[in-house]
Amino acid sequence: MKATHKELDLQSINSMAASPNHDEISFLREIGFLFLMCLSQLLTQAGVAQTMNTATQISDTFNVSDKPGEISWFSASFSLTVGTFILISGRLGDMYGYKLLYCVGYLWFGVMSLVCGFAGFTTSAVFFDVFRALQGIGPAIMMPNSQALIASYYPPGFKRNLCLGLFEAVAPSGFIVGALFGGIFAQLVWWPWLFWVCGIITISVAVLAIFIIPKNIGIKQHEGSFDYLGSITGVSGLVLINFAWNQGPNIGWDTPYVYILLIVGSLCLVAFYFVEKRVSDPLVPSEALQGDTGFVLICIAAGWSCFGIWLFYTNRVALVVDLDSPILSAVKFIPALMAGLAAALLTTVLLRKIPSAVVICLSMVAFLAGILIMGLRPSNQIYWAQKFVSILVTPFGMDMSFPAAIIILSSSLPKSQQGIAGSLVSTFLNYSISIGLGFAGTVEYYMTKGMEPSLETTIYGYKKAFNMGMGLAGLGVVVGMSFLIKQFSQRRREKPPVDPESP
Repeated sequence: MKATHKELDLQSINSMAASPNHDEISFLREIGFLFLMCLSQLLTQAGVAQTMNTATQISDTFNVSDKPGEISWFSASFSLTVGTFILISGRLGDMYGYKLLYCVGYLWFGVMSLVCGFAGFTTSAVFFDVFRALQGIGPAIMMPNSQALIASYYPPGFKRNLCLGLFEAVAPSGFIVGALFGGIFAQLVWWPWLFWVCGIITISVAVLAIFIIPKNIGIKQHEGSFDYLGSITGVSGLVLINFAWNQGPNIGWDTPYVYILLIVGSLCLVAFYFVEKRVSDPLVPSEALQGDTGFVLICIAAGWSCFGIWLFYTNRVALVVDLDSPILSAVKFIPALMAGLAAALLTTVLLRKIPSAVVICLSMVAFLAGILIMGLRPSNQIYWAQKFVSILVTPFGMDMSFPAAIIILSSSLPKSQQGIAGSLVSTFLNYSISIGLGFAGTVEYYMTKGMEPSLETTIYGYKKAFNMGMGLAGLGVVVGMSFLIKQFSQRRREKPPVDPESP
């Protein structure tokens, strides 16, 4: 009997290999294990938000309050390295063990967080940006290996799917936690304490993980070779392109080294493409970038770059235009927690009943609706009008797009490459947040260039940045609809003809 689309989707979720022999642990230890895995997702997204609600205080420390492009670097530098290094860390986890890489990621995250805090004793925004980027390498190591640990411990079935769903569902909570604690420390103490506390927590988690994660899971998976040339060309290309787009608003695109770096970065990605076609064990198999997966990854890039713009400029409007305190600004995002949980539960149900392409389309519509509502909001409008609605709508884009994308990519890859699906989606997701901020910062810079500095000019620049996000979300909707039409057309062609003589 031919498998239905619903059955194929469920099979693709369960296709990752699990270790049949693992330590039997107590219920409390299992709860601790799952808590540590979800903590990776929460702390990663909290890291993105660490500098969004505290941007005013940090920019005052470094005397860059009048440089929007420099302020966006506080968040973009973190997302840049999270998105860039995930694929590499996933492969290293396969080679050296997921548990080892998990602990290494937390230790790295902790040490670099401490250094970011000590940057408050300097006046160098560049110093802070550099170590903020180095801080992001920690979550890049933690995230894919946390997912792999869950898949290694739990056999295919409902329990594993539930745990992976919880892992994804805490993402909105991470943004709220990062913004809320950032506001508390910035307003009541001093913003570096946010990074010092983060460092203490993450180093402690690394120590706890040694005793809580069962010893027989997350060990070395295979002896596969490491794609050094692909890693060098791929990482170099992504970093250079992202740096150019985020540096352009600071010094202008007419500065030679900005567009030279953009060209060099593009050439590195071209080299990466040809390298991956020739190595025996590539970081990104060619199957992951062909057919349906191409549509999906474009949607992820468009939707999450829109989300990065929405998150950053919604916070800027709250702090600069509405004059909210950092704590009040974070509190106003709390409804996103309930919306994110509802979105995760709804997505779990929808993926069992409708094609994943429909879920992708719905998520793109949520991204577009969320930024339209916020971007068209009049200045100083009450919170309960458009902003509240936007905060309720946007998490549906987050928590519907990620699991649907993983399902589609999983179905396009063989069992031996299932781990690449989650890593590739996470790469596009986090990298897109950073590059989206670069696009929006460029638009804001050039649309306000030469205008008299004033609150009206600032609001005008924010509006244009929101317009950039609307365009990206609109691209996601168009590509998502194209993918949906293609998928339904393909299913119609593959449907066997009905025999008129059959009963």
